Amino acid sequence: MSEKISTVLTATLTLLALIIGFSFSMAVSRYDQRKNYEANAIGTEYVRADLLPADDGTKLRELLRKYVNHRILFYHGDEPQISEAASEAQKLQAELWSRVVQAAAAQSTPVLALAVSGMNDVLNSQGYTQAAWGNRIPAAAWILMGLIAIVSNLLLGYRERSAGLLVLLVVPMVASIAFFLIADIDSPRGGVIRVIPHNLIAVSQLMNAHQSASP
Repeated sequence: MSEKISTVLTATLTLLALIIGFSFSMAVSRYDQRKNYEANAIGTEYVRADLLPADDGTKLRELLRKYVNHRILFYHGDEPQISEAASEAQKLQAELWSRVVQAAAAQSTPVLALAVSGMNDVLNSQGYTQAAWGNRIPAAAWILMGLIAIVSNLLLGYRERSAGLLVLLVVPMVASIAFFLIADIDSPRGGVIRVIPHNLIAVSQLMNAHQSASP
């Protein structure tokens, strides 16, 4: 009987470890997506503004500087600031797209097509980032992990019922820490681990340095 329980316990713990590993991987990938997607696209489009006529390029850079500041505020602000930043970012997106399209319509060349493509990447990356904020680990996955953890602890307790208390606490403590870490990473606005847009901040600093160095 003890051998059968040990076999079932081993299989249950293995399944729990796999599910925790997959859930952790999902949470980390979305955490990275929330931080990294926008910065590269915005920085690239800021450079491609040189492809536009001088006036359009200057205006586009100014709009991009405002846009990146609102996107940073989206990560750092409180709820009213977040809503306002998201609203202003949408307005700026419309202005940015209109500015690029007007320039491309006035002079349709493959070079200007690069600027249009870059702006499309900027708008798409914001959508991908927004989706990563909303997409969380499904409740069904949490329920499954919780049930497997409970079963594992019951089996361990039954098998080791004559063992000391310390042995019985190992699995609950490890599972609890893993669940806490996954939930914390999966919650972008709460918990201990917060999403800090280091890449966006770096892009904003480069834009400001470029503006200061421009004649």
